[in-house]
Amino acid sequence: MRILLLNGTIVGKKTRTLLNEIEGYIQNLPDTHDTQIVDLENYDLQFVDGRPADEYNKDMQALIQAVESADAYVIATPIFQGSIPGTLKNVFDAVSPLAMRYKPVSIVANGGTLQHHLVIENQLKPILNYFRCMVTPNYVYTHTNHFSTQGELIDEDVRNRLKEMTVVFNKYMQMSRHLEPDK
Repeated sequence: MRILLLNGTIVGKKTRTLLNEIEGYIQNLPDTHDTQIVDLENYDLQFVDGRPADEYNKDMQALIQAVESADAYVIATPIFQGSIPGTLKNVFDAVSPLAMRYKPVSIVANGGTLQHHLVIENQLKPILNYFRCMVTPNYVYTHTNHFSTQGELIDEDVRNRLKEMTVVFNKYMQMSRHLEPDK
């Protein structure tokens, strides 16, 4: 399967650190998967305004193609001002509503307080439910204390939760192979 690991921000290191960790766990799964980490900071993003995909610049077209052609996703996002970043929402606005249907998604997020995990429940999950994704029930939320001052993951419990999430994600990928999206 082609797994897209989406870093939903253009600033900071923590979400990329989490994706690097998860990519290692995916590589240790029994099945072989192709992974691609997409860092939004590497794209010349345009504001999505409803025009057809082929009218956006080449970077936006490549980003839309990468998202729509993936078989499964791990979405990493920081929580800014009690919300997902606008860059991540912009990506969701660019993608066809049918593109992610019945595809597995795991979520990791990082915020400055313990309470910001509710953004996953109140904002991100409803968006993914709109796309009819198969969202794993065990997302991983981290906060500042889980990282060193250099942005390295230092919490063993978080590592264990990421490993567990990857195992569940793998089961969801196996289930999704037997589902045919409505065309």
